[in-house]
Parts: sequence; structure tokens; C-alpha cells
Amino acid sequence: MALSTIVKISNVTNLSDARYCAGMGVDLLGFSMDQDAGQYVAPEKFKEIRSWVAGLHIVGETASTDPQEIERLLSLYEPDVLQLEEPALLPYLTGFDGRIILKADLALMTLDELDAYFASVHSDRVDYYLLESNVAIHLDDDLKTVLQRLATRYPILLGIGFSTDSVQEVLAELPIQGIALTGGDEDRPGWREFGDLMDILEALETDD
Repeated sequence: MALSTIVKISNVTNLSDARYCAGMGVDLLGFSMDQDAGQYVAPEKFKEIRSWVAGLHIVGETASTDPQEIERLLSLYEPDVLQLEEPALLPYLTGFDGRIILKADLALMTLDELDAYFASVHSDRVDYYLLESNVAIHLDDDLKTVLQRLATRYPILLGIGFSTDSVQEVLAELPIQGIALTGGDEDRPGWREFGDLMDILEALETDD
């Protein structure tokens, strides 16, 4: 199975999501390492789920701003990829040789601030810049214009502004590296209705 673009799934909490996404050809599978997060996955469960999937990169997600806590989490989880929200942490990660995703919340920035954000945080250490939002954001013409310019200079994963019907159009319009989706909870152990996640991944399937 292959997808037409890079896909990251955030906040995976269960084996059902992990195995389904691996089978669909997802590139990046993310798990929250923060105990105070609603989608937290304990190290033991993380390792168990990880042992069942192959062919993708495991992302450890954290909102921590403490370098020592980041070091502890890396030692505990040993992810392939680290996802951060605090750019100031980048200089402290010289001992981590995996890829890094830097996440930003679009709801907290104006368009001018988005431009300034990239100018201030750009680092060769960042492999992907993940743009998501905690609230619904419409991908209007002004935002598309900014994203078109930024995506020609920075490797962006976009987590807002598309649906099953529009995802191919968004990928055609914007030179982004890929998209980001969010996992969900199981209805009961081993059983999950995938809904929009399944629909979007199926819309990205290719014959390759």
C-alpha cells in the first residue's frame, strides 16, 4: 500500500490505529509522551504497540519545555522521531540523532506572526514543521498565499484546512511535504470505527 504524500498520525493511543495506519502506508506514527496529556501513552504500552508495527517511523510527541525532561523521555521511549513545540530546545538536542518535528499552533498566530515564526525558528536540525490548530481554521486565500510561499522554503506538514473531498486539491495547490491527521480512541479493545481518518487515507491511496 502507498499514499500519494507523507502522512503523520498524531496522538495514537491504541494498537488498532497503529496497525491500520501501518497497513495503509502512513510514514509517521505519533504517540504522546506527556503524562498530563489527554492522549498519553505509557512507556510499556508504547513499546507493546511498537512491537506490532513495522515500515514506518515512530514519533515521540511532547509539549515539555524542560531539556532534562526531554532527555528523560528520549531515554525512556527511544522514538525514531522527536516532536517538540518549543524551538528553544533545539540547541539541547545534539545527542539525539533522529529526525525532529517542530509543531506550531496556527490558532495562536496572525499571518504576519506566522511569517515571523518561520524566520525566527528556522534550523537545519528541523526535518518537518507541523502546522496544526486546537480550533477549526478555514484555509482561505490569504492563508493559502502565505503557506504557498513558506512551503517552498520549509518542509511543512499541514494538519488543518482539508477534508476527504478537498485533500487532493490542497496538495495540488500547496507545495507542502505532507499532511497530519489525528488518531482516536477505541470503542472497545481491538475495535475502532476509523471514520474520517480512513476516508482521507483511502483518498490518498495510489497504485504504486
